[in-house]
Amino acid sequence: MNRVREPRGLGRPGGRLRPVIGSPLQILLLACSFALAGYAGVRLLADDWLGVALWFVGAALLHDLVLLPLYSVLDRAVTGGLGAVHRRTWALYVRFPAAFSGLLLLVWFPLISGRVDAGYRGVTGLSADGYLARWLLITAVLFGGSALLLALRSLRSLRSATKGRSPDVH
Repeated sequence: MNRVREPRGLGRPGGRLRPVIGSPLQILLLACSFALAGYAGVRLLADDWLGVALWFVGAALLHDLVLLPLYSVLDRAVTGGLGAVHRRTWALYVRFPAAFSGLLLLVWFPLISGRVDAGYRGVTGLSADGYLARWLLITAVLFGGSALLLALRSLRSLRSATKGRSPDVH
């Protein structure tokens, strides 16, 4: 006699269903974040809603049509150049510093490139000098730290692999 077994969980055999809604603290934090986002949206769209909407559409198109294919090709180049054995584990140590450095470049590009309006100093009281050097230093620290973490991880896995083997003594 064939019996059909009912699924007992979402994707986990024998598992219990987890509640969809979290703790009261999580619900409160989520409600506060929605309220803050709504307030920011109302304030942002109050003056020039058409300009803001065009900026969002332009940013989405720039990301989807230019940046996504660009960093997908770069990621394929990195993972293809690492070899099949280390492809998955080592790629993260290149992806994170590259993505973080790229994000910093994207956010601070006018200051890093030196293309700042002359009124910048008058409005902010700050100089626009030195942003390129600081960004390069941050990028070097990110890649250096990532390389250090990779070296420590490789050393630890090498030690655990040699510790598990016993020397042949006859």
